[in-house]
Amino acid sequence: MAIGKKYVNVLAEFSAEGELKPRYILWDDGRRFEVDKVKDCRRAASLKAGGSGLRFTCIIRGGEHFLFYEENYKWFVELKD
Repeated sequence: MAIGKKYVNVLAEFSAEGELKPRYILWDDGRRFEVDKVKDCRRAASLKAGGSGLRFTCIIRGGEHFLFYEENYKWFVELKD
């Protein structure tokens, strides 16, 4: 698999305080991954895939993954090699 970015569908919610929280990542082949925990959220760039926005450090199935929310209202994940 090549290094790059993959745009994904995300089910997320906003709290009453306006906090954005991703809950599920939906892959285009129908797989659905629950975000078990959001450890951090900060404005950052993806050094692997290019692009920037809000970077969510998420725990998914016991592993740590970055999920990005760009200013164009799109979500993406970094693909691994």
